[in-house]
Amino acid sequence: MLKRFFPFLSWLKTYNRSLLYGDLIAGLTLGVMLVPQGMAYAMIAGMPPIYGLYAALVPQIVYALTGTSRQLAVGPVAMDSLLVAAGIGALQLVNIEDYIAAVLFLTLLIGCIQLLLGFLRMGFFINFLSKPVISGFTSAAAILIGLGQLKHIFGVQISQSSKIHQLLGNIFGSLGQINLYALGLGVAAILLILFMNRISKKIPTPLIIVIVGILAVLFLHLDTKGIQVVGEIPKGLPKFQSPEFQWEKMGQLLPIAITVALFGFMESISIAKTVEEKHHEYELDANQELRALGLSNLLGSFFQSFSVSGSFSRTAVNDQAGAKTGMSLIFSALLIGAVLLFLTPLFHDLPAAVLGAIILVSVFGLIDIKYPAMLFKSRKDEFMLLVATFLLTLFIGLIEGILLGVLLSLLLLVYRISNPHIAILGRIKGTNYFKNVDRFAQEVEVDADKLIIRFDAQLYFGNKDYFKKQLYQQIARKGDALRYIILNAEAINYIDSSATTLLERIILDLRESGIQLLITGAIGPTRDILYHSGLIDIIGEENLFVQTFEAVDYCSDQKERTGIQKRISLQSKTKSL
Repeated sequence: MLKRFFPFLSWLKTYNRSLLYGDLIAGLTLGVMLVPQGMAYAMIAGMPPIYGLYAALVPQIVYALTGTSRQLAVGPVAMDSLLVAAGIGALQLVNIEDYIAAVLFLTLLIGCIQLLLGFLRMGFFINFLSKPVISGFTSAAAILIGLGQLKHIFGVQISQSSKIHQLLGNIFGSLGQINLYALGLGVAAILLILFMNRISKKIPTPLIIVIVGILAVLFLHLDTKGIQVVGEIPKGLPKFQSPEFQWEKMGQLLPIAITVALFGFMESISIAKTVEEKHHEYELDANQELRALGLSNLLGSFFQSFSVSGSFSRTAVNDQAGAKTGMSLIFSALLIGAVLLFLTPLFHDLPAAVLGAIILVSVFGLIDIKYPAMLFKSRKDEFMLLVATFLLTLFIGLIEGILLGVLLSLLLLVYRISNPHIAILGRIKGTNYFKNVDRFAQEVEVDADKLIIRFDAQLYFGNKDYFKKQLYQQIARKGDALRYIILNAEAINYIDSSATTLLERIILDLRESGIQLLITGAIGPTRDILYHSGLIDIIGEENLFVQTFEAVDYCSDQKERTGIQKRISLQSKTKSL
């Protein structure tokens, strides 16, 4: 039981020196990445840079002890930061103290929601975030993040917005005030990052860029040229203090918290699953991942951390650097702690343009072109869903975009299962195979007195009328010669009460017209429904068959079925044979 809630106990008992070396190198590499990234992502969230280091401290330790992934790097990430900024920004708080208090309380709510969902075993919730929705939202959010950082690159004040048309208007309105020194420094930083990334992904490029930026300010006195620097950063570890409970804002904060909680979990579990495929020594537990993330955010909020989740880039680096267990996160947190205790004065002259450049390059990789192009070629409906989510996120807002995207994906799902695939089958010449006549037009034999139809979905209130309409259209096409309808039910895994009533009416209607309905291939759960609903009394046990060819042959010669054929075709939990 303890190992279930504290997975670190599984690897701790076998921990040795070889594991320690890999974790130590990976942890130090991770910590080096986190210093500039954490500060940059805090700026995205609208928080002072120091809060990015706070978010990289306690949550890492908590996840290392409670998470089931041994390589997932948890900490501040761009997407969560942007969602937080969009949500809290909508509250229009007057001063930074109120803003920080709202963010910390939001983090507490996010942690509570994730923890509750984890204990309720609601990890399956993530299935409602389809890949087209995620891709469209992520690409749109990346564009908004990038545009939002232009204020640091241009060295001007630009009013932020989660709507692209407003943001672009604000950017164009401030073009006349661009600080050329800031622009030059920002562009140089972007080019240097791209160049170094091309040389090797293992180089701690963000940290090197930060050092170069600080040295440029010190030696070239760029702070006198109007370039904004981070300024004084508080020294020391974050103090333990309870977030300020803001019950009056609960109605506004709860939708944001639910969105960030679900999206953060989705982001983390998808990254963790990708890494898990390379490591067979452990298995992910989605519900424990929810609990681990929830506890990381909940406890982190008491140490002034904003929302955290899994980072794709840092997880990749952590894995490549040799991380074998959660100790790499603990070593990373220790490095962040050392920075907070001893090194914060060194970041006083860090130019905001450099942090903006780091963010711009990192979010550029989030814009996915290949996946939409693939969908455009093969899945037009999913492509339209992606484009709709992308545009809604850009023009309406981040939280509205993801929620509307999920709603659209659910509507698409409902449409599909309400209009499922229906196939008319014919016998392949000389065989007992029955295939779609549209696909095997030259190879199939079709009898004038038989209609063989396959319905590829569950039969329920949402598609029963569609089933009836398609069935009667095919009956009309067959004409007066039709005597038998054979329903291939292999794909029908459920029949609800509405559909049961409809089937009863159809069978009686067909019988009046001299047409007999037979059912083949009904699976166990479907046969159970036929029996406990009483529909079997209308159909007749003699009209249930295991395979389609048996029903076709029965229609031709009325041959009595064998004992095993009867047993298999009529077996049901509600009937003893």
